[in-house]
Amino acid sequence: MPGHVALIDYGAGNLQSVANALKAAGAPLVKVTDKPDVVLAAERVVLPGVGAFGACARALRGISGMVEAMEQRVLDEGAPFLGICVGMQLLASRGVEHGVHKGLDWIGGEVIAIEVTDPAIKVPHMGWNDVAAMKHRDGAGLIERGEAYFLHSYHFVPDEGRDIAAITDHGGAITAAVARDNILGVQFHPEKSQRYGIELLERWLDWKP
Repeated sequence: MPGHVALIDYGAGNLQSVANALKAAGAPLVKVTDKPDVVLAAERVVLPGVGAFGACARALRGISGMVEAMEQRVLDEGAPFLGICVGMQLLASRGVEHGVHKGLDWIGGEVIAIEVTDPAIKVPHMGWNDVAAMKHRDGAGLIERGEAYFLHSYHFVPDEGRDIAAITDHGGAITAAVARDNILGVQFHPEKSQRYGIELLERWLDWKP
């Protein structure tokens, strides 16, 4: 029987909606958890996130042993990982929302404010927008062209373009997804993206990096 998906609860995510979407995509068992040992035993790990980068980073590190458990299970042991919205942004080296804050530094880069010069382009970037998949060596086939739901005012700029798995356009190119090895992060919300989001989660649940 397949193992469980650990959906990390650090007080900063749309947990029930994400859990429901994972179940709709075929996950046999989703454990919403703030326990490092549940993460260590998981087959797959999901980090959601809603809010400011710094507050989310502090909340995640505020759970004793959680970051260490994530690093062991994902970086050392290769469990498939999915970061959603701020959960994706936390993969970066740092975020500059209301000061400079240290990220997980799993994928080098920084999270900066969306800057637009056209007053018709609104921030936050909120609503449906096209996702354009990039040709990518990691996470091949996970991200497909389509339309997803976004809600953010900051965006992830990776140090290396090869880590960008998809882009969207909001007054310029914005990273919609990153991927490296067994790690996938998406700026959009699969749980709010209807069929497009469920199909992405289906592919991620079948992913064997």
